[in-house]
Amino acid sequence: MMLRSTLIAAALLAFTGAALAQSERDTMAAPTLRASVTVSSDVVRIGDVVENAGTAAQIAIFRAPDLGTTGSLPTQQLLSVLRAHEVIGVQTNDIREISVTRASRTLVSKEIEQQIARVLERRNGLGDAANISVTFERDLRELQLDAAHTGDMRATIVRFDPRNGRFDITFEIPNDVTYAATKLRFTGVAVETVEAAVLTRAVERNDILKSSDVVIERRPKAEVGNDIASRERAVGMQARKQMRAGQALKAADLGRPDMVSRDQSVTLIYEAPGLYLTGRGKAVDSGTEGDTVSVVNLQSKRTVQGVVTGPGQVSITVPGPRLTTAALSNSEPPAAPESRKAE
Repeated sequence: MMLRSTLIAAALLAFTGAALAQSERDTMAAPTLRASVTVSSDVVRIGDVVENAGTAAQIAIFRAPDLGTTGSLPTQQLLSVLRAHEVIGVQTNDIREISVTRASRTLVSKEIEQQIARVLERRNGLGDAANISVTFERDLRELQLDAAHTGDMRATIVRFDPRNGRFDITFEIPNDVTYAATKLRFTGVAVETVEAAVLTRAVERNDILKSSDVVIERRPKAEVGNDIASRERAVGMQARKQMRAGQALKAADLGRPDMVSRDQSVTLIYEAPGLYLTGRGKAVDSGTEGDTVSVVNLQSKRTVQGVVTGPGQVSITVPGPRLTTAALSNSEPPAAPESRKAE
């Protein structure tokens, strides 16, 4: 009797365990909604939005959102479609709508510009790719491609006219699923650029450039040529002519600041062996250090020429007395010259 009771109890436990295991498998296998999904094709299939969809998983039920975008799918609408395909008993887990995102590969305009610059690098007189500026014929911000386009952009057709910088380039990008490459064609203008010192304001002739007057910008090389001035070279220099704001500076546009200005009062320095005199004068010309300028001696009213040696300072070298035959024949040494006032 005891043995029979034990066998009955064991059977009941085995049945209960089997029933629980089957119930757990049924629960695990029950179709369940996903709250958010990402699809790679142009359609949404039952298996994309329902876990454990079984044989119905590959049935297409909706169009996917546009490449790179996200849309929402109301749960009640989805359940109606699922019932039509005999998918029932779906656990919703109180999800009211499903978020569906269409996977894509995004090509931003900067990436495309860099690819075009690499293709045109050192072609028909152009320089390094880093110095090539690309402008598209039509406004281009970004392109969305199917996510299966994972390969590199490969240029298959390249046309470039160095006279006007126009390009016409076709790229191909392979598709990992269809194995059919996608072709992308771009047209526009490519020019080589250089860093240039550019004026932030209009300047007049003889203006001294301050740090705030000059910024660095990239400009077409053809615009500035080879006589380009660096910012370090420009700051503190004097404008040789009137220039507008936004103008790129050339070395020929700049000079060292004048140390003497026209009509400025200056110090005249007369030098000769054993002689050093100073006087006051008025500059007739402007000049920087080392320039020869004319100056009116305010004492003698005579115009003399000298070399600018400092701010407001002009030096005049007086030639020393030369020995003549008559002087050499004179037995007595010449009298010491009297000190003279500056002419």
